[in-house]
Amino acid sequence: MKNKKPKIIIMSGYGLNCEEETKFAFESVGGIADIVHINDLIAKPKILREYDIMAFPGGFSYGDDTGSGKAYANKFKNHLAKELAEFLSRDTLVIGICNGFQIITNLGILPGALTHNKNGKYIDRWVDLKVTDSSPWLKGIKKISLPIAHGEGHYVILKKEYEKLKKNKQIAFTYAKGEIFKFQNLEYNPNGSDYDIAGVLAYNGRVLGMMPHPERGVFAHQNPMWHKNKKVSKEGPGLQIFKNAIRYFAI
Repeated sequence: MKNKKPKIIIMSGYGLNCEEETKFAFESVGGIADIVHINDLIAKPKILREYDIMAFPGGFSYGDDTGSGKAYANKFKNHLAKELAEFLSRDTLVIGICNGFQIITNLGILPGALTHNKNGKYIDRWVDLKVTDSSPWLKGIKKISLPIAHGEGHYVILKKEYEKLKKNKQIAFTYAKGEIFKFQNLEYNPNGSDYDIAGVLAYNGRVLGMMPHPERGVFAHQNPMWHKNKKVSKEGPGLQIFKNAIRYFAI
């Protein structure tokens, strides 16, 4: 049912650490968000039926000891595969941010894989992104600048799968040469992602996986270019993504 305040389940678990920021972002634009530990969802899987949006936030689930997002994804698949399939079959939204992107890719919801950055180092900075407006999450956004913070953000995909992504309009973001690139004089695609991909879509755009952190860009002053921005708005660019998710259920 639309025309309601959507309920968001923000997944938690050992090593995830962006739950509170993600909750704040959703609730600041009108959503009702709950942070739920994966063990609690396994104990009461039927509660997933109460939610409209599922968010897998950033962090380092299970220390990334077996590879980023793999252990968390395996636990989810082993205990909640049926419930996840039912959730996706409804008119719902899913977002995976950074480690969350790695998790939902390992769940098989999204194509491709994420591996170590090309320089083998952890990267923490802002980037510019070109946006494909083919998702409820991305309505009205053509370009955006957001922060990244990851050690395994190199998106890898076979050429034939990439061609399929392009044809089906499943590429959400690509790293681009925008104002952050010009101001910081740094690589526009710092992790070496294939075809400059920073985020992908599935389920007709209802599922979004992205390496950048929109929840860390909800205030204008978080942007390194804030001092050059003459706009009065206090809102940061990342907030629009959360607004779009909430508005999807008001239509």
